[in-house]
Formats: sequence, structure tokens, C-alpha cells
Amino acid sequence: MNITDKDVSYVADLANLELTDEERTRMVRDLNSILEHINRLNQLDTSNVEPMAQVSDRFGVDASKTGGEKFSYASREDEVEELRESLPQEVALANAPNTDGTFFKVPKVIEK
Repeated sequence: MNITDKDVSYVADLANLELTDEERTRMVRDLNSILEHINRLNQLDTSNVEPMAQVSDRFGVDASKTGGEKFSYASREDEVEELRESLPQEVALANAPNTDGTFFKVPKVIEK
């Protein structure tokens, strides 16, 4: 499957992007290059390659711990309180300039 200028224009329009002709041409070239690389990878014989269940099992894991505790090294040191209680909805909406009682109301910022 090749990406065409029409495809790039369509997706750019969906994403509200304004691309120049040069940018659109570069996108077509880059996306086709990526797809070609993926196509080459798909041709590789991986039948004798064992799947990796968890890459992070190989790095920084404390083997003496089990379950999620094995990855405690990845926790932020400044988050010692664990989870904090959420702000009640009424309190959050109390200072809102515009609300419908359930949600914040904000002006529309994207026009098409």
C-alpha cells in the first residue's frame, strides 16, 4: 500500500493541519519510507524467536520481590503519599466562571 498526496491531504484536513506543498510532499515520502521499512520487517523469519512478555523484566528489577513490587525502582521518590483523595466536584466547580452544575463550560476554541 502506498500513501498518496490525496491520503496525506485527507488526514491533514481531519487533523485541522495546514500543510504546504513541500510539507505534503515530504509527508508522502516519509510515510511511504516507513511503510516500506515495515514491509521489509514483515518478510523476516521470526518463527524461532521467542516472544518477550515484558522488556522491563530485564532491567533494574529486584528479584527478591514479587508481582508489581519488582518494579518499585520505577516509582517516583517524591510520591510518598501514594494516591490522594480527589477534589469534590462542588468544590472544583465553586470558582468556575461558567458551569452547568456538572461540568466546566468553556468557549469554543476550534472553528472550522
